[in-house]
Amino acid sequence: MGIAVSGAARGGQQRGVPGRSATLFVVSDGGGATADAAINAATVQFPGVAFRVNRRPGIRTREQVLRVVREATASEAIVVHTIVVQDLRNLLVRECRLRLIPHVDLIGPLIGYIEQEVGRKPILQPGVAQAPTDEYFERIDAIQFTVQHDDGQAINDLDQADCVLVGVSRTSKTPLSIYLSMRGWRVANVPIILGVDPPEILDHIEQQKVVALTIDPDHLERIRRSRLESLDQLADGEYADPDKIRDELTHFRRIVRRGYPWPIIDITGKSIEESAKDVIAIFESYRQTSDLSRAGRIPREIVAPRKFEP
Repeated sequence: MGIAVSGAARGGQQRGVPGRSATLFVVSDGGGATADAAINAATVQFPGVAFRVNRRPGIRTREQVLRVVREATASEAIVVHTIVVQDLRNLLVRECRLRLIPHVDLIGPLIGYIEQEVGRKPILQPGVAQAPTDEYFERIDAIQFTVQHDDGQAINDLDQADCVLVGVSRTSKTPLSIYLSMRGWRVANVPIILGVDPPEILDHIEQQKVVALTIDPDHLERIRRSRLESLDQLADGEYADPDKIRDELTHFRRIVRRGYPWPIIDITGKSIEESAKDVIAIFESYRQTSDLSRAGRIPREIVAPRKFEP
């Protein structure tokens, strides 16, 4: 027994062509959170691809299953499902196979393996979830804090952040902040803007909370030009001008090195996950270092209670 993806090209449509978009149906007899998490983890690996995600939660009757299959067939979609009721799951799998719909069963094989291991029958009750834990509420609080402190907002309580990311525009400050917050980190990010002094509070908070993000200037130019094109804006202004970008990065390095030198992470060509690991490595090195005389003690809650799990 294993998680299998089956299906073939239908209707003469050729798969595997660069630039092709994809439609996914998220089918669940509960709320669909499990399948959503898997979809998000998978689609983020294909930057630049336009995914259409259709969610179909609460599927608990034969008629609902057949309707979803018809919709998925018409949309030439990939079906990702977490149906725990075995009869409905078997029906969905059979109908997908008959229509050559690519489908992924995220829950059935796992339930089967666990049943074999523990020697007990599953209750197969849709929508059952564990009660929220303290860790769950901590993560919700971290996400809310991070959203409220995105792009230089709410800087007056910047000292409450576990980590403060700084960098010029389009250096992945926001996605990296959100990624860390989903793992329990209260993250703020502050843009470094050419010709504008950074907020003074950056000099007064715990300096070892601050991490600087840099990037190769040519790579940054390409990112900014792509961003402008996606907004149907001209790419011949200062925002994507290579000379201005180099001036920005020079200004950024000058800010980073003044006073207490903040550690710098080069995000060029890195995924968000890789950059997050680099951030965590910095804080772990602080935690394990006994000589922290330059900036004082690192608050214990920065690392210990908010365990990073990539």
